[in-house]
Parts: sequence; C-alpha cells; structure tokens
Amino acid sequence: MREKLASIGDDSWIEDERGTKVYKVDGKAMRLRDTFILQDMAGAEVAKIQERKLHIRDTMVIERDGKKIADVHRRLVGLRDHLKVDLEGGGELKIKGNLVDHEYTVKGEHGKVAEISKKWFRVRETYGVAIAEGQDDALLLAITVAVDSLTDVI
Repeated sequence: MREKLASIGDDSWIEDERGTKVYKVDGKAMRLRDTFILQDMAGAEVAKIQERKLHIRDTMVIERDGKKIADVHRRLVGLRDHLKVDLEGGGELKIKGNLVDHEYTVKGEHGKVAEISKKWFRVRETYGVAIAEGQDDALLLAITVAVDSLTDVI
C-alpha cells in the first residue's frame, strides 16, 4: 500500500506482488471522522472503513455493501499495539505488533492469516501485506487501512 505524497485526503494504491495496481484507497478529506473507501480498479466500492468517535477505545468500522462486517479496536500496551477485530458473522481476529516498527501479525482461530509490515520497504508510507491463501483479501486490506489509521502517531 503506497500513499501519494501530495494529495488531498489520504489516497493510496494497493499493488500486487508484480507491482500492478489492484485497489485504490480513497481517503475522504474534509470529514469529521476518518473515512476511507477501498475501491477495485473499476472504481467499485469494495469496503468502507470509518472511524467511530463516540467509543471509549479507538474504533474503526468496516462495511461492505452498506452493512457492517467488522469492528477494529485498539489498545496500547507499552510500545506494543494490540488490536482486535470483531467479525459480524461471529469470530474475531487478533492483531499484535510494534508501534515503532509498524510490524503486525493478524491471527485468527486457526493461526496466522496475514502479516503487515512497513519494514519491508525503504519507501516512506509503504506497507507490505502478506495474506494467507483462502482468506478474504479485501477484508484484510481494509483491516490494514484501519490499523494504519488507528496506530498513526502524531
């Protein structure tokens, strides 16, 4: 996931391992809360990621087709980030990582489902996301957007 350096909002491109653009993350500027739209290459909305302001913990909601599919919650323990994803159909994912290094592991009921890393790249504001086979790529990419937003340090 690579951010454009000079853009209004937070627009990013998600490329596959060959460098082909496969998704766009459209950050909506001028809104009261952080909102990102994950779009496929045809411009169709694949997921909407939106901050929830009136929660005790930092929370972002992920929607697909206008329906909530996941909540991403954050809690900070020292320099380690612990995030939890509550899936609407039941179940959860746990995300653990390091705030300074931007290295995260996403685990589900049966083990690791993805790794998120900023360390793999020299280019600033670039993440690598390795997703296990058989997983919901769009959901895990939307979770990556939420993790980036929730762990963004001023």
